[in-house]
Amino acid sequence: MKLKIIIKGKVHDVGYRPFLLGLAESLEIERFFADNVKIGGKQAVEVLVDDADGKVNAFIDLIKRKKPENAEVEGIDVEGYDGSVMKTESYYRYLTAMQLAKIATYGGRMLEKQDLMLEKQDAGLSKMDLMIEKQDEMLRKQDETIKVIREEGEKTRQTVREESEKTRVELKGEIKGVKEELVNLRLDLREYMESNLSKMREEIAEIREALRRAGIM
Repeated sequence: MKLKIIIKGKVHDVGYRPFLLGLAESLEIERFFADNVKIGGKQAVEVLVDDADGKVNAFIDLIKRKKPENAEVEGIDVEGYDGSVMKTESYYRYLTAMQLAKIATYGGRMLEKQDLMLEKQDAGLSKMDLMIEKQDEMLRKQDETIKVIREEGEKTRQTVREESEKTRVELKGEIKGVKEELVNLRLDLREYMESNLSKMREEIAEIREALRRAGIM
């Protein structure tokens, strides 16, 4: 008996075909084929079997009762089929080849993604190197600025010290001049007072002499 079985639902990339092959081999079905298809834009697995009625009916019963762990079956349709079906052992080789091709395709995509990630990583490292260079340049300029500030500060301190020393010297000179003026002033006052006292003594002596002559003294 030849039958076509359509299993609908979330049935792709869940290991459905190897699962069905295992069921077929467990029943020693002679001819078997399964392929992932899309019907109306939805996932489906198309299964072809050809063997004795009892084996085929047992196979259909197992399909209706069992499924891969991650599969979600929405419906199973069974109908007659008149075409030829490959031997089960041939399908095993076919499925193995398809799986290897799929692995190679995924591997190529993974390598492409890996290369893209490496390119992005290299670009990121280049940006990081550029940022580090900019940071080093900023630190260098900062060091130069600090050096200039220190040099200017030292110049300012030196200028302040020189101005302070100059001011002290000038103040000492001015104080010395003031002292000399005060000394001279005291001398002038002393001479003035001594001169006045001398005149006063002479005047007093003249007054006494006049009084004495007048018989007052």
